[in-house]
Amino acid sequence: MRPRSSRATYTADLSAFLPRRASATQQLLIEQLRAGPATHLIMAEITGGDARLRALLSAQLAARLRADPAFAGVDNGDAAQLDRDWQFLFAHRYLLSPDVTPERFTSAGLRDAIIDSINELASPEGTLVRPLFTYDPTGEMLAILETLGAGRTPHTASGVWASPDGERALLLVQTRASGSDTDAQQAACEALRREFSQARAQLPDAERAHLAFEMSGPPVFAVHSRALIKGQVLRLSAVSALLIAALLLAVYRSAPALALTLVPVASGALAGIAAVALGFGTVHGITLGFGVTLIGEAVDYSIYLIIQNAAEFGEAVWPTLRLGVLTSICGFAALLPSSFPGLEQLGVYSITGLIAAALVTRFVLPHWLPKTLEIRNLSPAGEQLASAVQRLRAWRAMLVLVPVLAGAVLYLHRGTLWSRELATLSAIPAVDERLDERMRADSGAPPMRYLAVVSGPDHEAALAAAEELSTQLRPLVDSGVIAGFESPARYLPPLTVQRARQASLPSAAELAQRLQGALEGLPLGTARLEPFLNDVEQARTAPLLTLKNLAGTSFADATAALLIESGGHWSALLPLWAAGSDELTPEALARVSAAVKGAAGLEAQLLDMKGEADRLYSGYLHQAVQLGLAGLGVIVVLLLTTLRSAARVVRVLAPLILAVLAVAGLLPLLGRPLTMLHVVGMLLIVAVGSNYALFFDRTSAEPSRGSLPLTLASLLIANLATVIAFGVLACSSVPLLADLGSTVAPGTLLALLFAAALSQRSPP
Repeated sequence: MRPRSSRATYTADLSAFLPRRASATQQLLIEQLRAGPATHLIMAEITGGDARLRALLSAQLAARLRADPAFAGVDNGDAAQLDRDWQFLFAHRYLLSPDVTPERFTSAGLRDAIIDSINELASPEGTLVRPLFTYDPTGEMLAILETLGAGRTPHTASGVWASPDGERALLLVQTRASGSDTDAQQAACEALRREFSQARAQLPDAERAHLAFEMSGPPVFAVHSRALIKGQVLRLSAVSALLIAALLLAVYRSAPALALTLVPVASGALAGIAAVALGFGTVHGITLGFGVTLIGEAVDYSIYLIIQNAAEFGEAVWPTLRLGVLTSICGFAALLPSSFPGLEQLGVYSITGLIAAALVTRFVLPHWLPKTLEIRNLSPAGEQLASAVQRLRAWRAMLVLVPVLAGAVLYLHRGTLWSRELATLSAIPAVDERLDERMRADSGAPPMRYLAVVSGPDHEAALAAAEELSTQLRPLVDSGVIAGFESPARYLPPLTVQRARQASLPSAAELAQRLQGALEGLPLGTARLEPFLNDVEQARTAPLLTLKNLAGTSFADATAALLIESGGHWSALLPLWAAGSDELTPEALARVSAAVKGAAGLEAQLLDMKGEADRLYSGYLHQAVQLGLAGLGVIVVLLLTTLRSAARVVRVLAPLILAVLAVAGLLPLLGRPLTMLHVVGMLLIVAVGSNYALFFDRTSAEPSRGSLPLTLASLLIANLATVIAFGVLACSSVPLLADLGSTVAPGTLLALLFAAALSQRSPP
């Protein structure tokens, strides 16, 4: 049976860093981030070649994807798809048009509508109205197209959707997989690329040479982020391990000693992954990044053992090291009560990994050490370090400047000190974000930021609520407060609305009589509008629309995406977008909110997805700071209980606090707003640095215990290993990993220097 760590699944889904116990609004946000309509959309484009070739490849690719059950819908603006949509709209225009009312089919209403259609014949829409006039003189088809937002459809070139400059063919693809199912989304992305390659392979070599394919959208981001984080962690861990191995090999001059040193690291990493996989089911990429932290800290334990030898380790080193491990565990234990699964994962991983590494170092590794193991004599180097510590202590008074300068920097940057956007946890590169923005602009897809949501006990009730809310939002579109909105009731009106529209249609005899009166004085006769009379009579007695009637049209996918069921309760989503920008003005947002809340008798709410996500992250950040302070408090209690001396506790904590302050002041100077990963990194500074401070405290309180030169040598080597591990992490192109590395690498180095400077006993 394979170990749990080998069967773990990995994710970069940011919803793992959203609260488990959420309010109704937060729960709605989490549902949208995990499985909302935006999480299913892939935007694809074909570049290269000429317009004819791109259109041909687009049509072939669309046909292949429509036959793949992994995709719920594929739109590329091809003639066949448009024809199916057009036929559906035209056949059911009297059930879909919002203008169909009893008043419209009175003699006066018919006359006004027909005159409007005649006037349209001379307008730019005349080419659309003219072929339909005898069938649709009241202009219901044009009214439907206006409500569907025909002006937002992509540009067309050679019969398929294209970018405004005509240089790229566009496809919009809806995956069936949930947005949180990264494995299924990865399979869908791979299928898309595979189908493109196979469709391109059917073209002549000369024509296909310059054709290329690009994708964007939440499914692509989820897959790319997971691969990027996992790949970077594995590569950076390998680089760290190689650099640390080179360092230790240069120090030990013994390959067996090097191999034994890495055993606790591997044990801790495997134990940590297994614990998270067992407790959470999936391992987040950020948690996986903590594998590098174990290289940085767990390797310290075996370094102390190898350099100070097994006999001295158990008696002189282990008690101090055990206390250091306990302080680290106490610090990370503060993350366990978090309401955010992401922070809990970090705590579980770190605690499990450190315990495993420490136990292996204490109870396994000493028995594996060969009696003939010889390493380089580090006592001379340790004696030189003792002299360096003596000189460093002469500058200890200068450390008073650290809190003063750090405090001044933090105060001056107080307005921009913290980054409060959830996007700071994202691993999406800037180049991918720019590609996504361009493709959204090309396709006319509105940003899914603002979402009105109404609910009901069944899908019919949700549709009725969506229709009622639409009546509240239409005046805002007419007045320019918002640019537009979508609604599932636009494609599938509730049955009550369909019945009302059907009841607005008069009988054939009554309609003929009213039409005759409406046409008086107009250059038209009733005989010419005979097709209109027949279509109205057919619509008056036709079956009402259901979801089955939408099959084969692009409206089926849109309705399914906007009408969702969860736990036996149905919700209708009405995305809306700002006029002229991606963000509603405060005044516009207030009017939209009032319209949504003013819908009588509806369970409706307005969700600003970015704003709510950022508010969530601010709470997340606040909780991370609180938990970090709580961890520090637990460490203080532990040290007071163990050391039984307030003065010794102050000497242990002072260099750690100074190191945290120094890093906290340095990051804003470098233009780096503080994020949640910086807070966790500061907790790591305390966890790792406590080992150094405790060893210096031991040399002061118990000078006869252990060899001071070897202790100093092991501290320096352990610190260099930690700085290397986190220094490599700081070079990551993934911002969240870089934030962690850029905090801990300088922080642990400063913790060692400050601990040495503040040590009380002058080394002999």
